[in-house]
Formats: sequence, C-alpha cells, structure tokens
Amino acid sequence: MYTVKFLSALVEHHQILAYAVIFLGLIFEGEVVVITTGVLCYLGALDFTLSLILIFSGSFVKTFILYYIGELVNEKYSYSKFFQYIERRVSYIMPRFRQKPFWSIFLSKFIMGTNYIVILFSGYTKTSLKTFLKAEFISTIIWAPVLLSLGFFFSQTAISISKEIGKFSLVILGLIIVFLLFDKIVSSLYTFYEYFKNGINGDGHK
Repeated sequence: MYTVKFLSALVEHHQILAYAVIFLGLIFEGEVVVITTGVLCYLGALDFTLSLILIFSGSFVKTFILYYIGELVNEKYSYSKFFQYIERRVSYIMPRFRQKPFWSIFLSKFIMGTNYIVILFSGYTKTSLKTFLKAEFISTIIWAPVLLSLGFFFSQTAISISKEIGKFSLVILGLIIVFLLFDKIVSSLYTFYEYFKNGINGDGHK
C-alpha cells in the first residue's frame, strides 16, 4: 500500500519537471495549480520559497502576454467578434470596469475564470499600464500566499484522515471541488450585486 511518503519521494525525484509544470501551469490555469503546489510543499516534496517565486513569475508572464495580446488585437482586429463577446462578459461581471479599472482588475484575481478575460480586456481597451500593473501586482501578492496556505490546510486535513495515497488524493480532490464551488457561488453573488447596484445607480440618474 502506497502512502503520501511515496508521493512526496516521487515528486522530489522529479522536482525540475514539477517546477516547470507550476510555471507553465500558472500561464494557463491558476487556482488548482497553486493549491496543489501548497499540498506538495506541506508534504516536503517542493521548496516553498522557490515555488512561490515560480508562482509569481508564471502569473506575471501570463499578465504581460494577455495584456499585449489584447492591445495587439485592438490595433489589428478592433471589431473582432471574440472581443465583442469578452466586452459583454466583462460588462456583466465587472459593470464598473471603465469607472473603476483598478478595483475591477484587482477583484478579478479572486474570481475564478475572470482574471484572464479582464486582463485581455484591459489590453484591448488600453487601460493605463500603471493602473493595470499595480492592481495585478497587489492582488497577486495576496492571492498566491492565500492559495498556498489553503493547500497546506487541505494537505494537513487529508493526512489527518488517511496517509494512504488513494484516500489522501480523494480527500484533496473533494476539498478542491468544494473550494471551487464556493468560489463560484461567491463570484456569482458578487456579480449579481454589482449588476443590481449598477442598474439601480443607472435608474437613479435618469
């Protein structure tokens, strides 16, 4: 029967690959990668400081790439149907984006699946680079340690239930699913609140 020690040793023997996956994973996905990294750091399979540096690096590489893609599309394909769709999505999720770009960008970091389109839209609308980078930087230095800590908590909880690798993995998976559902519910409530508040404000000015 394999235990978490086997998993820890396996990752330790392939650390370079694991760190590469973390860096590249942050470009394409965020929450699950960071939480999983926290789990592995708690087990001692990965170095916490190096993992945090790679998480920051991957996040900022993604930030610059998506921002400049948005800028490029604005210059060459300003009437792209894809970006018209993104504009509708951002307007629905962050209805006050143009009035409060800093807070819209900042908050998007904590709403799963939203940060990507907000970054693209920021580049597309040529949002002030200073405002954009400030919001992304501050949100990332909060977001990354919080999710890593969550991974620590999940790992500690799973070990307290079972050290057998199969059961441990199932508990981790279950906790991640619960977190993702919670994030989805909170983000939906926030979206409804913003949309309703924006609608009320709009009516009040008529």
